[in-house]
Amino acid sequence: MSRIESTLAALKAEGRTALIPYITAGDPHPSHTVGLMHALVDGGADIIELGVPFSDPMADGPTIQLACERALLHDTSLWNCCAMVAEFRKRDSRTPVVLMGYLNPIETRGLDAFCALAKASGVDGVLIVDLAVEEAPDFAPVVRAHGLDLIFLLAPTSSDARIDAIVRQASGYLYYVSLKGVTGAALLDVASVEAKLGQIRRHTSLPIAVGFGIRDAASAALVGTVADGVVVGSALVSQIEKHQATPAVLPGLLKAQLAEMRAALDAPAAVTQVA
Repeated sequence: MSRIESTLAALKAEGRTALIPYITAGDPHPSHTVGLMHALVDGGADIIELGVPFSDPMADGPTIQLACERALLHDTSLWNCCAMVAEFRKRDSRTPVVLMGYLNPIETRGLDAFCALAKASGVDGVLIVDLAVEEAPDFAPVVRAHGLDLIFLLAPTSSDARIDAIVRQASGYLYYVSLKGVTGAALLDVASVEAKLGQIRRHTSLPIAVGFGIRDAASAALVGTVADGVVVGSALVSQIEKHQATPAVLPGLLKAQLAEMRAALDAPAAVTQVA
């Protein structure tokens, strides 16, 4: 059982929802990323999604696009991201880490070389936004051979046939994009999310995490009543952008922001509507 699987299984046994924060590696500077990862854990993170900066992050809204630009100004590479995870592992051997990014940097380096380094660095899974399921039969066996989970996105428009194809290739958990659009968008419809998760669960027993549109404790708690995990990204990255000139305050701010969501997830009945 992978570190991701065991973490999610333990949470399920406790009746708790996984809290999965996302930050972009290298933002606001590569020297701060590992400290921010530890702050997220202190705030209640169960799994960390670490974004690999890319020059054309097409699934991401302006907040994360700008984070990628800041990170790339400091030459943050895929290899740097693995080094950050290795540094994080010196203090934390428990919290799963997923690298989230795009195919181009992996293909440039070579899939086998990337997977070997990622596993040696302590990475647990990869989420490749632009990896089509049609390409997965060539991609997934290499990832699995290195002991990494391969996580896929599902969308509100995903058909039963496509859901079935994706779950056959996926492991760890599934990431359901809660709305049509890019990261950071609003108008979260929890009833629609619940209906779609019911459709997905008819195809798989994999845990399902929901992201895109989780912006505060209230929205996290509502989604947490229907999902196995909640992913929050743009709300955290916005804090980093706002305080990039004073990065010393960021660990405390992110820890507090995430702790509020953790408390709401653990007592969802206390939140009745999205603020």
